[in-house]
Amino acid sequence: MATHWLLCPSSTLGGSARWSNFSVTPFMVSGGRMISFSDPCDYFSVGKVKAMTLSLSVLVAIEMFNSLNALFEDNSLVRMPPWKNPFLLLAMSVSFGLHFLILYVPFLADVFGIVPLTLKEWYLVILVSAPVVVIDEVLKLVGMSQRWRNNKDKTV
Repeated sequence: MATHWLLCPSSTLGGSARWSNFSVTPFMVSGGRMISFSDPCDYFSVGKVKAMTLSLSVLVAIEMFNSLNALFEDNSLVRMPPWKNPFLLLAMSVSFGLHFLILYVPFLADVFGIVPLTLKEWYLVILVSAPVVVIDEVLKLVGMSQRWRNNKDKTV
């Protein structure tokens, strides 16, 4: 796997590390194993598993939140709440359930090359993913106001 050459030139260019005070905090992986780094440069190969897991979880959450936006092109979630479409909520639950399954079943986590997330990391995932709903609601509002103005101009 690739390493970062500025921090760990010894692994890529045959030199010594330039940042001698660079250190990495250990983290827990599937099955309760602790990943720690005797060589901080290993973080850029072994350690990036946590970042990949966070990225995958953010993408899954964004797509699930975006499916709420796709209920209607024009109507807001305020006018048409998600519980009006139980099949969508079921599909979202199944998708999140499968994602949790691959995160927290050690065999599957190893197959997919991901690690479990802590509660704080889930808060971060939701914090980064949820704005897609707000952004789409704002875009719907702008679109509706433009259509309203266009219709008003046509009737005058």
